[in-house]
Amino acid sequence: MVLTIVLLCVALVVVLSVFFYYVPFFLWISARVSGVHISLMQLFLMRIRKVPASIIVRALIEAHKAGLNDVNRDDLEAHYLAGGNVEKVVHALVSASKANIDLGFKMATAIDLAGRDVFQAVQMSVNPKVIETPPVTAVAKDGIQLIAIARVTVRANIRQLVGGAGEDTVLARVGEGIVSSIGSSESHKQVLENPDSISKVVLRKGLDSGTAFEILSIDIADIDIGKNIGASLQIDQAQADKSIAQAKAEERRAMAIALEQEMRAKAQEARAKVIEAEAQLPIAMAEAFKSGNLGIMDYYRMKNIESDTNMRQNIANPPATTK
Repeated sequence: MVLTIVLLCVALVVVLSVFFYYVPFFLWISARVSGVHISLMQLFLMRIRKVPASIIVRALIEAHKAGLNDVNRDDLEAHYLAGGNVEKVVHALVSASKANIDLGFKMATAIDLAGRDVFQAVQMSVNPKVIETPPVTAVAKDGIQLIAIARVTVRANIRQLVGGAGEDTVLARVGEGIVSSIGSSESHKQVLENPDSISKVVLRKGLDSGTAFEILSIDIADIDIGKNIGASLQIDQAQADKSIAQAKAEERRAMAIALEQEMRAKAQEARAKVIEAEAQLPIAMAEAFKSGNLGIMDYYRMKNIESDTNMRQNIANPPATTK
């Protein structure tokens, strides 16, 4: 008898557990007390569809208390089944409603399904965010390098969150604007004296176009002087010109040496021909004596002329005397 009672109690507990699991009665009471109209059958069907009824009911209660009449159970279930975060969407809708931000349920779910934190976006719309650019290096027209860091105050653009560019694009565009502004300055001193001129020029460019943010202000946090790029370029150019000039001089020197060697070769060739001709002279004279074309008096006369010529050359170019 006792065993039967125990078994009946265990069976009753199991049945009640299964019943209250599939039919969340206390959750239904909580919804009714909060003014949310939902039936037990709908809660039971949520369990069958493997939709957490507690999340849907809490979201409905929060939306009802905040006065959001366009939020219903079917849309919340569909958003959950699509992989969205129901709680963040409802939190974002409530925050947007309190801050008078125009944000509908469809837009909020689209932003959430796009992978963006819709609740954080609404908070950023109310409380703008400050992002800092990495050090941006630019060169003014006078050749002085400047390194600038800017702080960009942005707030979320709800309409552009789906398909809009992110923070990296904003930072890249701001960096590009800083480089352009510094590069168009005549002197680095002008930039150091009026750093706010950079902010004004960059803001006029409309850098937040097509992004998920609206740029409120751009403030130059720090500017440091870097290298003298102009002087470095001039030094490099001078070194290049020097190398070119040295190469051309070396080329001319090589050509002069080659020409000198060629002239020496020709002179040696001429001397060789003269020596060869002088070597043929005694033979020719002997042949002339034999043939009778040259007499002894002709020979002496030639020697006298040769001696006279040598004497005249010595008189004209006397040898140097040493003391």
